Amino acid sequence: MRINTNIASMTAQESANNVNKALNNSLEKLSSGLRINKASDDASGLAIADKLRTQASSIGQAISNGNSAVALTQIADKAMAEQSNILDVVKQKMLQASTSTTSSAGRQAIAKDVKKLLDQLNNIASQTNYNGMNLLQASTTTNSSAATSYKFQMGELAANTIATSSGVRSNVTGLSIASLSAVVSGTSSKIASGTAGISVARSMLTKIDTAIGKLNGWRSDFGST
Repeated sequence: MRINTNIASMTAQESANNVNKALNNSLEKLSSGLRINKASDDASGLAIADKLRTQASSIGQAISNGNSAVALTQIADKAMAEQSNILDVVKQKMLQASTSTTSSAGRQAIAKDVKKLLDQLNNIASQTNYNGMNLLQASTTTNSSAATSYKFQMGELAANTIATSSGVRSNVTGLSIASLSAVVSGTSSKIASGTAGISVARSMLTKIDTAIGKLNGWRSDFGST
């Protein structure tokens, strides 16, 4: 009995198979651009590389979250800046109404102007939003309740967050100037009635100053965030 075995041929085939495997591995690394493509390439290295890859993609998303947060806070700040300008004009108008050199008809005209300015202040509060989220009050309803706090995920860990303060209500009611809105409303406003109207107009100045201070506090919160 004789077994025909070609040892040289088997050795050559094994070498050729090893070369093909090595070549396939090299081509796999070249095509993917990665040194480790499967666990057999480097078992411990794969675990480290995969963790780092996940961390990198997570931080990339956190950066995107941060950019969105910057956009949101800037929108809120610019809207409140315009409201601050409105309150500045309102105070000028009420100062004008607080002096005896302004006639009753003049104060009535001032009242109409202030009423429209306050309506626009409310419009800004109800319309300012980012991606459907109201920023200056809870909803689009006029004189809605205060907006909630917004929390931004700024890192890969659950604790890596930054939040705005809750309680922003940048409308006539939230700024505590509803009484001002009342005295300038109607066909014959309270500030137009002679000497009494001058006193009413003068009494509103402190309320406007308080409203400006409250508005600036909310703006600084968004700015620091």
